[in-house]
Amino acid sequence: MSQIASSLAPEIARLIRQGLLTEADLSERALAARFHVSRSPVRVALRELREAGLLEGAAQTAPEGPDLSAETPPAPEADEETYLAIARDRLAGEIPDRISENELIRRYGSTRPRMQALLRRMAEEGWAERLPGHGWRFLPVLTSMQTYRQSYSFRQAIEPAALRDPGFQPDVPELTRQLEIQRRLVAGEVLTISAVQLFHINSNFHDALMACSRNSFFIDALRRVNRLRRLIEYRLTVDREKARARCAEHVRILELVLAGSREEAALLMERHLAALGPIKAPDQAS
Repeated sequence: MSQIASSLAPEIARLIRQGLLTEADLSERALAARFHVSRSPVRVALRELREAGLLEGAAQTAPEGPDLSAETPPAPEADEETYLAIARDRLAGEIPDRISENELIRRYGSTRPRMQALLRRMAEEGWAERLPGHGWRFLPVLTSMQTYRQSYSFRQAIEPAALRDPGFQPDVPELTRQLEIQRRLVAGEVLTISAVQLFHINSNFHDALMACSRNSFFIDALRRVNRLRRLIEYRLTVDREKARARCAEHVRILELVLAGSREEAALLMERHLAALGPIKAPDQAS
C-alpha cells in the first residue's frame, strides 16, 4: 500500500466513527476531492477498510466517469501557490464576496480543472460555496489580528473545558495515531512540511481531543473557529523551532490524556493556548 493510501485509511475510519461522512461522501470522487489526492490511493484505502469490515456495500467503487486526475497530472507546488494567493487576496479584500469561476481563472492564470479542484477544496474547508451556474461566494473569515487573538481567548475557554467534561471518553486508537504524528513532527518533520500542512495536522490534533468530549456544542464551536481563522494562519510566518516546541506540548497533552490525567492535560492546554501567539509572526497581516 502507498504511503498516501495508508494515511488515508485511518483518517476515513475516524471520520466515519465520528459521523462526519455520509454514504454519499464515500465515493472515490468525493473522497479524492476532500483529501486533495487522485482516486488511486482512495481506492486502495477503501479496499483496506472494506476488508477490515468498516465499510458496507454502499462504499463499493461505482462508475463515475473518467478519472480526470489521471489525464491532468497534479502540480502541487503551482496549485498551492494559487491557493495561497487566493487566500491572501481574499483576506486583503481584493476579491469580492461573489465571483465567477471564469474571473478566477483569468486572474490567477489557472486551468479550469485545477481551479475547480481548488474551489472544491475551499468549499470543503468552509470558506467558499458554490452558487448556481459558475459563480462562487466567499464566506466570512477573521480579517484582523485582533479578532484572530480573540479566537485563541475563546479556545482557551472551551478546549480545557472539553477535557474536563464528564462525558469525555478517549478515542484511544485515534489519540494514539495523533500522538505518533506529533512525535514525527517533533523529530524533524515540522521543519520540512508546508505551513498549510502544519495547520491541518495541528487542527486535527485539537479536533481529535475535542471529539472525545462527545459534546456537540464544543465540537461545533471549535470547527467554526478553525474555519474562520484559517486564512490568517496561512498569512503568518511560522517560526519552525517554536512550532516544534508547540508540537512537543501536543505530545505531552496526548500522553496525559491517554494516561488518564485529564485535569493535568487541561491545565497544560490552558497554558498552551495562552502562549500560542509568540510562535508566529505576522507576514503581511496587521
